[in-house]
Amino acid sequence: MWLLWMVAGIAYAIDLGSKLAVVEGLEGQAPVPVIGTWLELRVQRNPGAAFGLGEATTIVFTLIAVAVAVAIVRVSRRLTSTPWALALGLLLGGALGNLTDRLFRSPGSMRGAVVDFIAVRDFSVMNLADWAITCGGVLVILLSFRGGELGPASGSRNGSRNGQRNGPRSAP
Repeated sequence: MWLLWMVAGIAYAIDLGSKLAVVEGLEGQAPVPVIGTWLELRVQRNPGAAFGLGEATTIVFTLIAVAVAVAIVRVSRRLTSTPWALALGLLLGGALGNLTDRLFRSPGSMRGAVVDFIAVRDFSVMNLADWAITCGGVLVILLSFRGGELGPASGSRNGSRNGQRNGPRSAP
């Protein structure tokens, strides 16, 4: 569980720090090329979701971010898998990063616009929280297909499946 919190904290801190830096230094400025016109830093406020979808329903995305954070915190109590801790930590850190914007950026009241600044040519303008969410989501999908478990099922004892004890069984 500590890994989930560490990954979430790092992802959140990097996202928040990067947004503060780009708003301070780049907002209102011309785009800064990183790799020609293929990748540039360009500050853009996004009240919607990915690709600017749902701009009129910002509050819905705020509530989704809250629900995701609550669900991850609840699941974290039984988490014993390192890969799942990494995936859920990325999701939580990213969700909290964008949730912070929705709560505290203009116009506020759960309707704040997210600061995006990583512009990929002919694709999208994103932020580091979006990248954390994407990477965490991909890991969740891979882990789900692989059949990896989060931890012991509810009601099981001794951290094992179906309440059975670990270790060799003695003959009856």
